[in-house]
Amino acid sequence: MKKKRISSNWITHLARNEIFVFGSNLAGYHGGGAAAIAHKNFGAVWGQGVGLHGQTYAIPTMQGGVETIKPYVDDFFLFAKANVELKFLVTEIGCGIAGFTVEEIAPLFHKAIEDDIENVYLPESFYEVYETK
Repeated sequence: MKKKRISSNWITHLARNEIFVFGSNLAGYHGGGAAAIAHKNFGAVWGQGVGLHGQTYAIPTMQGGVETIKPYVDDFFLFAKANVELKFLVTEIGCGIAGFTVEEIAPLFHKAIEDDIENVYLPESFYEVYETK
């Protein structure tokens, strides 16, 4: 396995170039979980449920099954590759209020390892899923 780039389980502050990547809903109602933290602490914009806002990047997770999340994750990877000066700290998106398991979500992010996207940091729990496969 390539070098692990692990995001913290509990992010309380960000360096200037760090981005908090969280699960949102398409309407951008950041009322709970990591979305509320993103809104309160890192500049997520109420009413904006996709993409970069402040020091956050929103990936919608509340609109259906895992297959509906994948296109947004793919867009995120394109954005990360185009913004190598930023460090993206991915949370366990979709694994709280949205109700998905780490085993369901982690495979969506495996491309960060396969393509060696050096500025994307994943939760350790995602790596645990990759190591069992």
